[in-house]
Amino acid sequence: MLTKPFEIPGKQLKAAGLQLTNLIHYQLTPDELVTGTLMKRQGRLNDTGAMVIHTGKFTGRSPRDKFIVKDEQTAATIDWGGFNNPIEEKYFDRILEDVRAYLNERRELWVRDSYACAAEEYRLNIRIVNELPWMNLFAHHLFLRPSEAELECFEPEWHILSAPGLELDPVRCGTRQGNATVVSFKHKMILITGSSYTGEIKKGIFSVLNYLLPQNRDVLSMHCSANMGPGGDTALFFGLSGTGKTTLSTDPDRRLIGDDEHGWDDKQVFNFEGGCYAKCIHLSEEKEPGIYHAVRNGALVENVTFLPGTDHINFDDASVTENTRVGYPTYFLENRVPEETGGVPRNIFFLTCDAYGVLPPVARLTKEQALYYFVSGYTAKVAGTETGITEPKATFSACFGAPFIPLHPGRYASMLGSRIAKHGVKVWMVNTGWTGGAYGTGTRMKLTDSRAMIRAALNGSLDKVECHKDPVFGLMIPDSCPGVDPKILNPRNTWAQPEAYDRQAKDLAGRFAENFKNYQDLVAAEISAAGPAV
Repeated sequence: MLTKPFEIPGKQLKAAGLQLTNLIHYQLTPDELVTGTLMKRQGRLNDTGAMVIHTGKFTGRSPRDKFIVKDEQTAATIDWGGFNNPIEEKYFDRILEDVRAYLNERRELWVRDSYACAAEEYRLNIRIVNELPWMNLFAHHLFLRPSEAELECFEPEWHILSAPGLELDPVRCGTRQGNATVVSFKHKMILITGSSYTGEIKKGIFSVLNYLLPQNRDVLSMHCSANMGPGGDTALFFGLSGTGKTTLSTDPDRRLIGDDEHGWDDKQVFNFEGGCYAKCIHLSEEKEPGIYHAVRNGALVENVTFLPGTDHINFDDASVTENTRVGYPTYFLENRVPEETGGVPRNIFFLTCDAYGVLPPVARLTKEQALYYFVSGYTAKVAGTETGITEPKATFSACFGAPFIPLHPGRYASMLGSRIAKHGVKVWMVNTGWTGGAYGTGTRMKLTDSRAMIRAALNGSLDKVECHKDPVFGLMIPDSCPGVDPKILNPRNTWAQPEAYDRQAKDLAGRFAENFKNYQDLVAAEISAAGPAV
């Protein structure tokens, strides 16, 4: 029998405004959720036993359709504009009414009690109500899992109501279109409609924590991964999608604390989550063994295809989306920190995939430079490579996570700066992008070289070598690095035509300066002055 009785006497779903006439599947195991998905023909197993599903129309988040209710609590505290789209309370009330009505009409619902924040003093209890079993499996993987004893007295603080089959009336509900993710801090609710993309669930709670923790608890919330060395030293890895954040933090010589979201208080770094949500386009055992072997029984793999006539995933096929993903709990990884907490970091890495090919593969940053590049949140993307498009596109995402930060970027930068200064943290930039030319001319930085440079920074080897100052970006570039060909360390020397490098570097420096105009009046002058020379 797939269903368990709903075992929360007196609580049930009244707080969410849902009826009890539904067939409630409460706190099912991953095996039971996989079975339910297969019975409904909503997914297929691959040859390792992983559940493969398609998320439908949406294969990624829809930032323009994410809203925060503007009320007396948020009106003066949210940094409105950009990704923080306001919605009136009356529209939230209508959407909530529609979501409740829709879910109450479902024959079955999947309910899970979870929590965020591995540090107990910041724990946030969450109840997730899903229309689909495989989305409840995702919630099991990505959030932290209460024990049986904790479930007996579990009190949810926040509710997530996920109704992907519900298309809103934009005129009635004040939305842009039929899908929306709506956050209300007053009601402590996240409503998700019209999209089956699981990342909306994960990032909804991340946005909530990015608002609550810095304001209420003096905790710096961060879009980064974290790991720990054999000696107990913690390192943080910031980076946008495609920069190697998950890959480089999943290191066989270090234990993973967490994959994507962390908090940093006076004494520790702690994971917000209980799982990993890794990109798996071009996934291979050779390059990313930890992630590759996590694609196994119980894992949830999204939007991939199979090799013809087999149950073997074709990780190189981006015909559905480049954003193919695998979600799995951290306990799938042998090399991890079970407590998902670590000490104050000694090293921070800003990862960028520079498709212009002008940033150095590794460089040491001053505190002021660290804050400049943190606020900038730079990477470069190349879209549509299959059609031969070779023009890189600069992407700036403040704090390496602009869609998820409700407060002004300067607030997070100030907190980071005080922590860097207080603890003497070393900050590095690592370019995992192109060398010897821009995309289409140069070559992608080797993963083995990026790993070698990060290891040298972590073990102190780069502290002992001579460095020179980059004349454009002002970064201190080491002249040598153990295990790395010194020819690649100075990017200008890797270009066949150094004058072409100079033009490209000047162009990128100008893009940095233009983007930073959005922030220069709200940060200290020395931070603005720490950017590239233009």
